[in-house]
Amino acid sequence: MMPGFAYIAPKTLKEAIRHLSEEDAWIHAGGSDLLTCLRERIFEPRKIISLRHLTDLQGVKETSGGGLRIGALTTISEIAENPLIRKRYAALSQGASEVASPQLRNQGTLGGNLCQKPRCWYYRGEFHCLRKGGGICFAASGENQFHCIFGSDDLCYIVHPSDTAPPLLSLEARLEIRGAGGGRILPVEDFHVMPADDVRRETWLEPGEILTAVHIPSAPDNLRSAYRKIRARRSWDFALAGVALALQMDGDRVVDGRVVFSGAAPVPWRSKAVEDAIRGKRLNRETIAAAADAAVNGARPLAKNAYKIPLFRGVIEEELEKISQTSL
Repeated sequence: MMPGFAYIAPKTLKEAIRHLSEEDAWIHAGGSDLLTCLRERIFEPRKIISLRHLTDLQGVKETSGGGLRIGALTTISEIAENPLIRKRYAALSQGASEVASPQLRNQGTLGGNLCQKPRCWYYRGEFHCLRKGGGICFAASGENQFHCIFGSDDLCYIVHPSDTAPPLLSLEARLEIRGAGGGRILPVEDFHVMPADDVRRETWLEPGEILTAVHIPSAPDNLRSAYRKIRARRSWDFALAGVALALQMDGDRVVDGRVVFSGAAPVPWRSKAVEDAIRGKRLNRETIAAAADAAVNGARPLAKNAYKIPLFRGVIEEELEKISQTSL
């Protein structure tokens, strides 16, 4: 049974921010994660603020500089199917199309996908874990087959569940955030919180702030991007391993680019080791093999998730090989 709460549907962003600034107030966008958290009593709000009337937070618009502004209430399905995104930012379109099931993609929003809570079964279950204010991460010595191999800080072993955050980070997207004190812009790379910085938070949104839009810079003509997700089942499941690639190519040579893992860490995990292994190099057999080795440098698997090591090696090899072929 869900806890009782007041339900408010403001007509303006200013009104929504005012309500959200109150204690124990939570946003309702698509609701696919919120309703699950309420049923599982992850938190018990006094007030739910629906954003359904805020049409300015919906839709995909081209900006004057040739990039895109995507409202935070834009559904995942809209992003997956948008022709501009599919043409210019394939990684984001592919990532959106891999989210959950068609029903959830029709309901869920981009903002919600970026801000969702961890899916760790200890956090979602009846365990007073470190992230919920307890004194221990039960996954460290428990059932940890789906947990992280990077970035735990020996505190919390969740993996970030978003399939849109890695592509957005690879595309150097920035987030538009509004609150009572005004607005600010934050790179996606700086949005999510490492356990060592604050084990009880997922994002750097402050109380009363709302993620209103995502800005993606214009795509250079030589950009090749892709997102690949490996999971146990074709639908519903979260990533066991995945990678977003956004590479600027000169023929089969990598001029520059970003590589971001999903299913790897408590935050979308940028692999600078892979980036360094391929930057300025031709994507030949030797370079791709070196990149696969670099992908797992520093990985610290737990007792039941060492299988992720060959998965990440394999996904890097396969995706770099695909890009090398399309760039010839």
